[in-house]
Amino acid sequence: MRFRFPWLPVVVLLALGAAAEASTPPVGSAAPPFALPAADGSGVVRLAEEVARHPATVVMFISTRCPYSNGYNDRMERLDKDYASRGVRFQGVNSNVNEPSSEVVSHARLHGFTFAVLKDDASRVADLYGASHTPEIFVVDRSGVLRYHGRIDENAQDAAGVKSPDLRNALEALLAGRPVPAAETKAFGCSIKRP
Repeated sequence: MRFRFPWLPVVVLLALGAAAEASTPPVGSAAPPFALPAADGSGVVRLAEEVARHPATVVMFISTRCPYSNGYNDRMERLDKDYASRGVRFQGVNSNVNEPSSEVVSHARLHGFTFAVLKDDASRVADLYGASHTPEIFVVDRSGVLRYHGRIDENAQDAAGVKSPDLRNALEALLAGRPVPAAETKAFGCSIKRP
């Protein structure tokens, strides 16, 4: 079979190569910097500024439509409230192209999120982090180093049945100046809908 567009295989290969390069930075490496607008239009959030002001910054890739992400809505809000007094900053990032900012804002209000939800329209920040699921969590320490990557816990359906509160364990260790016991866990949920 002859290609009518001889450049097509090259474009396909370049696209496949770009997708393969979007890998997750390893725990212990510098967290990729970003600046994203708040979905509600209240301003731009810069990771470098958040990191400089807080002992830990939690970057959560979340969704309005994913049942897994929505299964964690109350827990994400509870974690934000539990750790706010200890200086931890939570940031939601919505990288799904099929979820417009207006929907993200309505969803955040409906669930009473007190943390900012940022809109990553072109999924560029998701690509920088190699994030593929909602929810997927990254914890960055005050020096800008990635200290945890993975899930909130192992049980999306039943908060009362959680046996491994991985994100909470990571934050407790980090705030106590100890190494995170399980610095990487397997994130699960819906795939991020990229352009």
